[in-house]
Amino acid sequence: MSLTLSHAVLHVRDLDTMLDYYTNVLGFAVTDRGPLGESGPEIVFLSQDPGEHHQLAFVPIPPGQGKPGALNHLAFRVGGLDELRPLMTRISADGRGRPPAPLTHGNTWSAYFADPEGNGIEIFCDTPWHVQQPQGRPWNPDEDDATLMSATQSAFAAEPGFGPGDAYVEARRRAKTPA
Repeated sequence: MSLTLSHAVLHVRDLDTMLDYYTNVLGFAVTDRGPLGESGPEIVFLSQDPGEHHQLAFVPIPPGQGKPGALNHLAFRVGGLDELRPLMTRISADGRGRPPAPLTHGNTWSAYFADPEGNGIEIFCDTPWHVQQPQGRPWNPDEDDATLMSATQSAFAAEPGFGPGDAYVEARRRAKTPA
């Protein structure tokens, strides 16, 4: 099993300034944005790579809140459910840090947990779909692949932007290619 760094989620104080800098100076594009939950803060997703929905995401810190570390979590991609499930079992058995919490975003099956010092970590594998973000629903790692695929598709099929993941990537590649 190999973990591939996918993205980082950062806490930011001035969302507009950070978006201006990362889009106009560093060349990232906003790929999605929306509230975390019903009343949570907005999360903004950015990427330069058409094959990555996001390489960075920003979550604003409400004014007057104590200063947390800038890092919300690091995310690592694995090749599939056959790698993700045993890793979740190993992390749970280790007993250090926070145990994995399975959450699907429709486009990934993820496990969120914390290392022994409390740093947030996400390990995920891709689903075959794209869906507008943010999204998040629990998933059952004990379900077999076919049941999980069907449950995930049913749960997200009516959500905005739902469709084949490869079509989403190809559309982003075409949009980035000069005419």
